[in-house]
Amino acid sequence: MAAAKRITDEPAFVLHRYDWSESSLILEVFTRHHGRIALVAKGAKRPSSSFRPILLPLQPLHVAFGGDAEIRTLKGAEWQGGHVMPTGEALLSGYYLNELLLTLLARDDPHETLFDIYANVVEVLASEHSELMGAALRAFELLLLREIGLLPLLDAQTMTLGALKTEAHYSLVPEGGLRQTSDTDRASLTGTQWLALQQSLADDAPFTATLRACAGVMNELKPQLRALLNYHCGVGTLRTRQMMIDLQSL
Repeated sequence: MAAAKRITDEPAFVLHRYDWSESSLILEVFTRHHGRIALVAKGAKRPSSSFRPILLPLQPLHVAFGGDAEIRTLKGAEWQGGHVMPTGEALLSGYYLNELLLTLLARDDPHETLFDIYANVVEVLASEHSELMGAALRAFELLLLREIGLLPLLDAQTMTLGALKTEAHYSLVPEGGLRQTSDTDRASLTGTQWLALQQSLADDAPFTATLRACAGVMNELKPQLRALLNYHCGVGTLRTRQMMIDLQSL
């Protein structure tokens, strides 16, 4: 019987953690080369464990793991530094990103480009540039949907494949894709704006380009992307989004 393959020095982020026993944790981890995987961190809850201060969400790690079962065994983890844990609204936004990945990504399905984009967004959240946060979230939503094949082309009307008129307004709707709407619809963009977003998604540096393209239209994009994501996640409101609403109402 062949020995189970051991993976070392794998870039990763912890998306979520569950208690497994009195001393251990089950981790949902997003890795660069292996996608979303489940790991058991044995003894991680013990005060003496070297894992205890490291296995935190929104922190860049390198991990080692092995095993051939659905839940593999964590062998090692090292913090890569670079930024501290986001706080406040940025922390909740990070949990929102993690919920999207947990809901929409299949296990063991690598998405190297998406991993790099996620790392870029986390870096923005951990910085003090709060003015970039909204645009960074919209850019991630667009790039996530594109990466997993759920984003229609943004340079044509979805149902007719007709070219966009530069001054006309179009909305992105869950079951109909991109379609023309009233000029007074606040949850819409002009054809010129959609074309700019499509061009940014195809850029060699997609996160930077899409971040810039989203900066001026993030308020109009927000309800459209939220509706599309909720539709594909099969929920009315994501848990982290509801948490933000509840906190804002206090």
